[in-house]
Amino acid sequence: MSDTLPEDDLRAQLLSAVPFAGHLGIAFAEAGPERVEGTLPWSPELCTAGGALHGGALMALADTVGAVCAYLNLPEGEATSTIESKTNFLRAVRSGTARAVARPLHVGGSFIVVQTEVYDDQGRLAGQTTQTQAVLAPRSG
Repeated sequence: MSDTLPEDDLRAQLLSAVPFAGHLGIAFAEAGPERVEGTLPWSPELCTAGGALHGGALMALADTVGAVCAYLNLPEGEATSTIESKTNFLRAVRSGTARAVARPLHVGGSFIVVQTEVYDDQGRLAGQTTQTQAVLAPRSG
């Protein structure tokens, strides 16, 4: 994939590459090497007790948006995989849409570190995830 595609085409291709994200309802609002933004609408099927979006759903949003950010910073032909992820939850998301914004903190030849902030629909910080993505060379064979 290339980040030189029209923005709508790039977002559609990125989403089709991660079917789990589409199953959850994640959508990309913006996708570029310096900033990726994605959303996850609140739904009762994704909630835990008290109507709060499940932490796993929020982590899936952050991991997906962060992984796309890492992917868009890869050298041509390389792949990536999350090898470490740490999330702090700061408040519950009980309605509306969760929004995640990912930015690269470090882009290297072996690892890419991405920070993703998750906001509720009132713009309040609901969580913060820092993840390390391995830079994987193409497999031979």
